[in-house]
Amino acid sequence: MLLLGRHLTHEHIVAGLATALRAGALTADAVALEARKAAQVEDEPAVEVPAPRPVAGPGAGTVTFLHEWRLNHLPQDTRPLPSVSHYDQLLRHRRAGGGDLREGEAP
Repeated sequence: MLLLGRHLTHEHIVAGLATALRAGALTADAVALEARKAAQVEDEPAVEVPAPRPVAGPGAGTVTFLHEWRLNHLPQDTRPLPSVSHYDQLLRHRRAGGGDLREGEAP
């Protein structure tokens, strides 16, 4: 996001932030895309584009974000939980003379 200001004006970045926020796409990629689209619209000559007709009924499309799709299609994680027991052995270090180390002492 910070580097986007090197190539686009402040107004385009703010427009990109606002558009991405309205769409619910809270990623830096979405903001950059919308900011570039705002800059491109300003640079191009005005062309009248007919408004798309709203899709209604049972065949209406839905938006699925890529990260949600990936999370829903991941296999079940069957790995065991991590263990730190091997680190606990390092904490039980004893002196050669038989006594425990005191706090702040080096072995």
